[in-house]
Amino acid sequence: MASSTTVVLGLTCVLLICMMACAPLAQAAVSCSTIQGSLLPCLTYVKNNGAGAVPPACCKGIASVSNSAKTTPDRQAVCECLKKVASLASDINPAVIAGITGKCNVKIPYKISTSTNCKTIT
Repeated sequence: MASSTTVVLGLTCVLLICMMACAPLAQAAVSCSTIQGSLLPCLTYVKNNGAGAVPPACCKGIASVSNSAKTTPDRQAVCECLKKVASLASDINPAVIAGITGKCNVKIPYKISTSTNCKTIT
């Protein structure tokens, strides 16, 4: 059974796929816990180093997170959430996280990375 830390790390990694930043999370309509829940179906794929196809439920979650970030504060909040989760996922390949949006055909306006400056996202 996966530990709660592993689940959070995996969710964070996937969340990085949809991230944004700058405005305080309290001002954004998108919560980090909602983002993590949407990306939970991606955990196995990310933990397995991207082996096999991305689960359809994972792509659906990524698209949902991306579609929910309609304003600049929302996009920045998503970005910050993804960065936060990614920073905890030291055992996950960053390239798998960064590539998942492309495999799901979801476009985001920034690179999913712990080094992304979310404050520049509009």
